[in-house]
Amino acid sequence: MSFALFLFSLLAVTGIVWLFDKYFLRKRRAGDAKQPWWVEYSISFFPVILIVFVLRSFLVEPFKIPSGSMIPTLLIGDFILVNKFAYGIRLPVVNIKVVDIGEPKRGDVMVFRYPPDPSLDYIKRVVGLPGDRIEYRNKELRINGQLVPRRSIGDYESRERLQYFPRYLETFDGAEHEIILEKEAPGYVSRGMDFRHSANCDYNSGGVACTVPAGHYFMMGDNRDNSSDSRVWGFVPDANIVGKAFFIWLNLNELGRFGKFR
Repeated sequence: MSFALFLFSLLAVTGIVWLFDKYFLRKRRAGDAKQPWWVEYSISFFPVILIVFVLRSFLVEPFKIPSGSMIPTLLIGDFILVNKFAYGIRLPVVNIKVVDIGEPKRGDVMVFRYPPDPSLDYIKRVVGLPGDRIEYRNKELRINGQLVPRRSIGDYESRERLQYFPRYLETFDGAEHEIILEKEAPGYVSRGMDFRHSANCDYNSGGVACTVPAGHYFMMGDNRDNSSDSRVWGFVPDANIVGKAFFIWLNLNELGRFGKFR
């Protein structure tokens, strides 16, 4: 069971108990009689659960970064906040969009439900929009035939692997973000699995080229040679979008990272 469904179930149970007590049990209780413990607890927790449910479902949701696929932008152990309404207001649990506010843009860091297993949340950078032709060959990224600009900014020191990796500033539509590459890693990408619209992709020894289908997005990690992303498991449908990541609020290993991501 997902946490959203668990929270909704708690909200429903405590809300039903509160209504049942207000319109039925309370009228039949003696004036000095105490509430049953299950009624007392439900009434106490209902407003708290309601506030958390509303905030988490429609405004912001916290996430913890579990892997290094978004290094150097996001590190393992970063606690981030995700804007739940940046791409439209969605009904909780079923994730159906009811109010269209905006669409993902190239360069956005987005949380989404992993297409092969929607019970898992993933985070990657939006690289391709619906209709885009994405080519990643020999570690060079092209969008609709245009080479994506990048410039070297020195090396990145990996504390986990005790190594240095080339670091670059990549530019999407005027906005820059950092990526890292590994000199020793191959330029090609192995297709990891069959996926919906896999016919839109062409794999060869140089890399991969994909045409993004309507209503889908092509995602990549900033740690390009250590990221399982759309190159491996395919496109992210709009229905899987959770929200836009925008803020680091805690990293217990590096307290100075507060507020570094936006």
